[in-house]
Amino acid sequence: MRSLMSVAPGGPDTLQLLEVPVPEPGTGEVRLAVRACAINYPDTLVIEDKYQMRPPRPFAPGHEVAGVVEALGAGVTAPAVGTPVIASAGYGGLAEKIVVRAAHCTPLPEGISFEVGASLLVTYGTSFHALADRARLRAGETLLVLGAAGGVGIAAVELGKAMGARVVAAASTEAKAAVARAHGADASLVYPPTAGDPKALAALFKEHCGKGGADVIYDPVGGDYAEPALRAIAWGGRYLVIGFPAGIPRIPLNLTLLKGCDICGVFWGSFVEREPDKHRAQVQELLRMCLDGRIRPEVSARFPLTQGAEALKTLSGRAAVGKVVVTME
Repeated sequence: MRSLMSVAPGGPDTLQLLEVPVPEPGTGEVRLAVRACAINYPDTLVIEDKYQMRPPRPFAPGHEVAGVVEALGAGVTAPAVGTPVIASAGYGGLAEKIVVRAAHCTPLPEGISFEVGASLLVTYGTSFHALADRARLRAGETLLVLGAAGGVGIAAVELGKAMGARVVAAASTEAKAAVARAHGADASLVYPPTAGDPKALAALFKEHCGKGGADVIYDPVGGDYAEPALRAIAWGGRYLVIGFPAGIPRIPLNLTLLKGCDICGVFWGSFVEREPDKHRAQVQELLRMCLDGRIRPEVSARFPLTQGAEALKTLSGRAAVGKVVVTME
């Protein structure tokens, strides 16, 4: 089988498409014939040894996949061979076949494509956990979403609306802001390519969030945008730390005192391991929401496995809108 492998630390150009043996599922595992693998920001970090998890090399990146069960390991009775599923794998998804834990598989309902199914787990799972568990978002509150046209950003916009919040989408271009509005944002703003004066950018955020500020801030951007966003938070607000493609920020903690606010870390992968029953319930709810149209994962770019490196470049260059997906020919 073919697999896009990281053989040495480096960017997407270091990946090599190799012929490797077909993996055999062990106890509690299943083998999937991969149909689609969605690309996420951690996939761009793990190949550079910049992520919390460092798999032994050689390995294929790719955390979330959709495919068909084709072999069962010892002790596994479900999902049955032939079942379409979505699964979180940690890594290994950029390959024609993958072995994953059976417990990490969820049957994919009829009516949801492999591409859309592969795009649900990480982005919508992260946003659901962030908004429902960490922020305790309530109907009527104002939610400010940075990077609102990216994969997790669109998920946060849609889920925020589904939870009854007023959603303000912040993006780097008007085209991206328009995408966020198309996915339900009540208002939008375009922030500059560099954050510049923190107080001036904070004023822009406040202008769109209202006099009281944002009750919840969803930040998958980081860098110099973090402090201005935090300055726009409401009294008692919750600031969600999602990711850092613009760099890891240094936050002046006196702002948390003055605002009486909380800074909440969101580590979805650890949540999945620590609270598997709650995670499974949230995945089922996401599938129901997808089927009834309350959420609409946007797959904006598709690449074959032979061009998987280009898929990672598209995401790491922050040019992607919605999800980038690699499909198997």
